[in-house]
Amino acid sequence: MMKGLYTAATGMKVQQTNVDVIANNLANVNTAGFKRTQANFQDLLYVVLKEPGALSQNGFATPSGVQIGSGAELTSTTKVFTPGVIEQTGRSLDLAIMGEGFFTVELPNGQKAYTRDGGLAIDGNGALTTSQGFRIEPSITVPNTASKNLAIAPDGTVTMVNSDGTTSQVGQLTITRFPNDAGLRAGGGNLMYETASSGAPTQVTPGVDGTGTLGQSMLERSNVDVVGELVNLITAQRAYEINSKAIKVGDEMLQDTSGLVR
Repeated sequence: MMKGLYTAATGMKVQQTNVDVIANNLANVNTAGFKRTQANFQDLLYVVLKEPGALSQNGFATPSGVQIGSGAELTSTTKVFTPGVIEQTGRSLDLAIMGEGFFTVELPNGQKAYTRDGGLAIDGNGALTTSQGFRIEPSITVPNTASKNLAIAPDGTVTMVNSDGTTSQVGQLTITRFPNDAGLRAGGGNLMYETASSGAPTQVTPGVDGTGTLGQSMLERSNVDVVGELVNLITAQRAYEINSKAIKVGDEMLQDTSGLVR
């Protein structure tokens, strides 16, 4: 059986995965805080028929050998943490991280998760939460009368305006950083999770040690470039077609060969 059939099949498989990744990026073009994913590939094992530098029949070292590859495979998918577009919303509970870092949230099972989605809300107990209802950590409880009078400074200080015009602090938001953001595990719901590859999280005040500051009444939109993703989609489609064409050519060659031996 021709080796090229299997080699081209690996090419079709990786391009199918590439299309899946691109489709997910495009599906989340309007998702707040979403970071696009990039698929990474590598070539497979090579069959070395002649080592580079081996002596030829005339006694000279060959400048290059004979090496035949076996196709391609997916090695990883990487989150690209370039900044997204900052949109003014006019809503006081919308926060954008202007730079590096994540909000920390506490899940019902006590597990910690991390998000760039700053569309916050206040639950029935006055606690500051994500839009899914997960509490922001450190926990901040807002008095009922203050929900429309909150001011959140770039350094994360949360203050309320009292009825007499004075202000009082009700909490302090922090930003979480990781040594390797790309090592975080995406879990859906705009949440990311710590892994051994991401390293341990560090909570700091916004604007300290290179973390981003906070922008109130703003949201960070997805960093997906629609035009770029469409170009990638067309490239992946053409690569898939070329690999399928290689399989078709291999099949035709096998048919010709079988016809010769009849």
